[in-house]
Amino acid sequence: MFYEKTEKGEVQCILCHHYCKIKDGKTGICGVRANRGGKLVSLSFGYPTALNIEPIEKKNLFHFMPGSQTLSIATLGCNLKCQYCQNWELSQIKQAEEMTDKLNYYGPEKIVEEAVGDECESISFDYNEPTVGIEYLVEVFELAKSFKLSTVLCSNGFYAPRAFFAMLPNLDAINIEIKSFSPDFYRNYCSADLGPVLENVKTAKAEQVHLEVTTLIIPGMTDDIDMLYELAGFIANELDADTPWHIKRFNPDKSWKMKKLPPTDEDILYEAMEIGKEAGLKYVYLGNVPGGQNENTYCPVCNELAIRRMGSFVERFDNSGRCAYCDKSLDIIIGE
Repeated sequence: MFYEKTEKGEVQCILCHHYCKIKDGKTGICGVRANRGGKLVSLSFGYPTALNIEPIEKKNLFHFMPGSQTLSIATLGCNLKCQYCQNWELSQIKQAEEMTDKLNYYGPEKIVEEAVGDECESISFDYNEPTVGIEYLVEVFELAKSFKLSTVLCSNGFYAPRAFFAMLPNLDAINIEIKSFSPDFYRNYCSADLGPVLENVKTAKAEQVHLEVTTLIIPGMTDDIDMLYELAGFIANELDADTPWHIKRFNPDKSWKMKKLPPTDEDILYEAMEIGKEAGLKYVYLGNVPGGQNENTYCPVCNELAIRRMGSFVERFDNSGRCAYCDKSLDIIIGE
């Protein structure tokens, strides 16, 4: 869906901001969009590497259909090269076709059938970067809506605008990771640019797709206090104070190339949480921190506990999406 022919049999992919020029027989940076005889083809279409029934909260979505179950799909490839990636075995693949040869084919109809049969309320694309296989997710999402299933995307936000607008008619919720507010971090550790990500989160908000933002705090890299103030200010002022911000703790054991770094100190996580609140954000959450109380939702007006989260268990006080004590909106999308 997203390419143009160029000279000498090359094609230019126009899906993301790399705009790869790809020679015949080669793939783009993502590893799953290949030039085959002057045509760009998707190597991952119909070949999920995982299908899991999970709480929607595992998508870092706390204000979208809380307590519901989603059919979560992983595929292959990524347009970024994040050195700390925790799903690098899926995202940083070298030979996609060798992997898909070992996988079962699941067309869009089969995916939706699985979701309906397992009584899921939504379908999510997660783990690797879903947009590198956009043709697959567009077809799945379109069919999902005809079965009244909600649709969810977890993305790095580095897609081109036309990719977003191809997804938009059938996209309900998206979590975009703003990895840092430093352009140098994106260039040096992700092989990407910050600017397009910021534009895409603003577009998602403007188009009224439910949006939540995630930032992983990596020691010595994304824990700069001034940077966190800038990022929190961007979320509050350029998006909205009701946009939930998920601050996550770095785990070196699972990372691709940063296994020698220490885990994030809890003090900086709590400081980042306070920075978000100082910026005016109503909902700031800490993830991968023992205890779990930092993932509860509190009313932004009366500060009463509205939703208690214990791991994957969610206790909802009022499924109207409003505070049970003062009737203030909790900025929550409730499923049908």
